[in-house]
Amino acid sequence: MSVSLPADPAILLSYINTLLRDRYSSLEELCASLDLDPAMICEKLKVIDYHYNPEQNQFQ
Repeated sequence: MSVSLPADPAILLSYINTLLRDRYSSLEELCASLDLDPAMICEKLKVIDYHYNPEQNQFQ
């Protein structure tokens, strides 16, 4: 089941970080569960200079 992601990078950041905080222990788990491409999420958030930190389990 693929989900529709927010197009705006700032809203996407908030959405993904909330999911990581509340439901998933890693970006890989989130993407596997929601049928998303982690590289695509990373590329979209890189535009606003945010990168995934696995130790913190969030984009910073």
